[in-house]
Amino acid sequence: MWIQKEIILKPKERGFHLVTSEVLSQIKGISSIKVGLMSMFLKHTSASLTINENADPTVRQDFENYFNRVVPEDESYYIHTDEGSDDMPAHLKSSILGTNLTIPITNGLLNMGMWQGIYLCEHRNQGGNRTIVVTIFGE
Repeated sequence: MWIQKEIILKPKERGFHLVTSEVLSQIKGISSIKVGLMSMFLKHTSASLTINENADPTVRQDFENYFNRVVPEDESYYIHTDEGSDDMPAHLKSSILGTNLTIPITNGLLNMGMWQGIYLCEHRNQGGNRTIVVTIFGE
C-alpha cells in the first residue's frame, strides 16, 4: 500500500519545534500498516527536519543556540544577502541538518525511541507555513 499527502505546518517562530503530533494529525492510514516506512520531505530551503529529544524543551533551545553560533548572521563573506541577514545562514543550516526523514512503521505506529520526536527546524525569523510531502509505504 502507498499513501502520499502534502501536509502544511502552521508558521513557527525561529527555533526547533516538536511537530510529531501536528504531522500525525494530518495523516490517515498509518494505523493500517503492519510493517512499513514513512518518508518526509520538506519543500523548503531555509528550514529542516530532524529527530531528537521529545521531552525536555531545553534541548531545542540548545540546538538553536548551537546553530546560531556555528552559522552566524551578517558574515562579510556572504554574497546571498538580499532577503535579510537570516537568509543565507538559514540555507546553510538547512543543508547541514537536511530536509528529509525516513521513519519505520511497526503495527500502525511510528517506531521511534521513547524520547524521540520529529522537529521542524525553522531557521528564518519569518518562515511562514511549511509544506512536507509525506509518503508511506508498507503492508
